[in-house]
Amino acid sequence: MRLPAQFLGLLMLWLPGSSGDIVMTQTPLSLPITPGEPASISCRSSQSLLHSNGNTYLHWYLQKPGQSPQLLIYGGSNRASGVPDRFSGSGSGTDFTLKISKVEAEDVGVYYCVQAIAFPPTVVQTNTETSLLGCPSCSLVWGAAQQGL
Repeated sequence: MRLPAQFLGLLMLWLPGSSGDIVMTQTPLSLPITPGEPASISCRSSQSLLHSNGNTYLHWYLQKPGQSPQLLIYGGSNRASGVPDRFSGSGSGTDFTLKISKVEAEDVGVYYCVQAIAFPPTVVQTNTETSLLGCPSCSLVWGAAQQGL
């Protein structure tokens, strides 16, 4: 049986840890932004994502319309290969932030924060749409990762 590459990537980033569902909460619920302006989103976990091995198991994904999810940030603050440097991640423990220094139209999509310290590695939360001013057909959507990425 062949598994999609994205699924394999998610499995490789998952580390078995504590049991029980971890709830991911993202804010703000609504954030009008303008191309060229900065944007940020916060992600809070109900449990610490810092493992005893010293690694942080929080990842950020972007799913562009009609495409598979793309890993942006792993370990809370490490930019994945090929990701523009306008994206940055920060935080530790339970509180994390994804920042875009200057939003571009190509940044449109669904953004997910994913905890990968416990099974299941993702927790469902409703997505929140963020309007992109000056681009009426564009929108950014912030939301915690859905099961089955």
